[in-house]
Amino acid sequence: MTEQDDNQLIAQRREKLQGVRASGIAFPNDFRRTHLTAGIHEQYAEHDKEDLESMAVEASVCGRLMFKRVQGKVSFAGLKDGSGSIQLFLQRDNLGDEAYASFKSLDIGDVVGAEGMVFRTNRGELSLRVNSLRLLTKSLRSLPEKWHGLSDTEIRYRQRYVDLIMNDDIGEVFRKRSAIVESIRRFMLKHGYLEVETPMMQPIPGGAVARPFITYHNALDMQLYLRIAPELYLKRLVVGGIERVFEINRNFRNEGLSTRHNPEFTMLEFYAAYADYNDLMDFTERMFREVADNVLGELSFQYQGHDIDFAPSFHRVSLKQAILDHNPDIEAAQLEEPARAADIALRFGIQLKDSYGLGKIQLEIFEATVEERLIQPTFVTQFPAEVSPLARRNDDDAFVTDRFELFVGGREIVNGFSELNDAEDQAERFRQQAADKDAGDDEAMHYDADYIRALEYGLPPTAGEGIGIDRLVMLLTDSASIRDVILFPQMRPEN
Repeated sequence: MTEQDDNQLIAQRREKLQGVRASGIAFPNDFRRTHLTAGIHEQYAEHDKEDLESMAVEASVCGRLMFKRVQGKVSFAGLKDGSGSIQLFLQRDNLGDEAYASFKSLDIGDVVGAEGMVFRTNRGELSLRVNSLRLLTKSLRSLPEKWHGLSDTEIRYRQRYVDLIMNDDIGEVFRKRSAIVESIRRFMLKHGYLEVETPMMQPIPGGAVARPFITYHNALDMQLYLRIAPELYLKRLVVGGIERVFEINRNFRNEGLSTRHNPEFTMLEFYAAYADYNDLMDFTERMFREVADNVLGELSFQYQGHDIDFAPSFHRVSLKQAILDHNPDIEAAQLEEPARAADIALRFGIQLKDSYGLGKIQLEIFEATVEERLIQPTFVTQFPAEVSPLARRNDDDAFVTDRFELFVGGREIVNGFSELNDAEDQAERFRQQAADKDAGDDEAMHYDADYIRALEYGLPPTAGEGIGIDRLVMLLTDSASIRDVILFPQMRPEN
């Protein structure tokens, strides 16, 4: 449909609206339904035509008109509400000439209220024999005839309201998203965690290696940053004696857009005193199994053509060993010397910066050659300290930390570690991060003096974890892009 055709249809519908305005209230708000369409189907699914006729069930439904077929004195229409849809059966002799003519003038997309009797047609379809029909909202724009395919993807994201009208499976994705978040919250509360809220505007961005968004507070005359992570505030609470704490939070990171990245995203972040990263891995396995069972009703499911199974114990492997396992031509000794590791990285076309140490080079090799191959749930452990500024060093090997990331379907979903609670070590790492920032690393951390002060009061041995809710929803709804699981993803302006 061309823009000119669309404008002509809008003009025709506006003319109809003017006629409605002239005859009375154009947008009434006094119609009350007695049934949802899904409720009618559930309640009367087992009743045959004769049963329904004898029961004489009256129902009032309201929703959007999705189709209509006018056949002389008898017509059919489809009404869709938030729960499902039902067929409307309309007879001129039953409605009267004026009401029947009003129905014929309705457009697809109009919101209507219908009252009538629940019955089955001769073909056995559960329907509503309409006794009265009211226009509740006039739709000025016509719904698309087709709403699928790659060419419509951008429009679907921009006009999510139309996407939800036309595609039932999209609504199901977001119902599952809500169920996933609810299941996680119940799991955390059941295990004694306290839910809290921490600032979204912060004087110092911290808790992650990321480039922040910058804003300004006029009354305080100061620059603030949108939260990149709640980590440092949540650990302050552990210092204060809240030993198990969590937040389901919105974070903002000034990074590029991709199928896995949106600058505004949702995470679960939680901390447990007197626990380590091994405890968290066990805890995460239990959580993921419970959430999958609650939402999907099973522990095995499909993701983008792969069979994923949460039932077996999740595989655990160190980052270095994962590189070796998936790159048999690389020897362990090559990953232990910066120059030789850099040669391997360059062989894979990885662009390195002068500031990269051995740990950062190892991470780059891992991300380039291993990450996408980790389809079944896999905990990758022992990340280098260089790329883990908040994690506790391993007691046996100070080069690495007690940190893990969980990969499923070739994507990182979870990051967790035993927390660094040595105030002096943390201060030194902050100083190194600050030096990296001065050298041009936009994602390096700031020095947070107040957080160091909190650590100096004493953070108990603690483990913490962040779970990407959007990526978990992608996994459990078989969605290829993060934009498919965010109602209003960030996009460039249309013009």
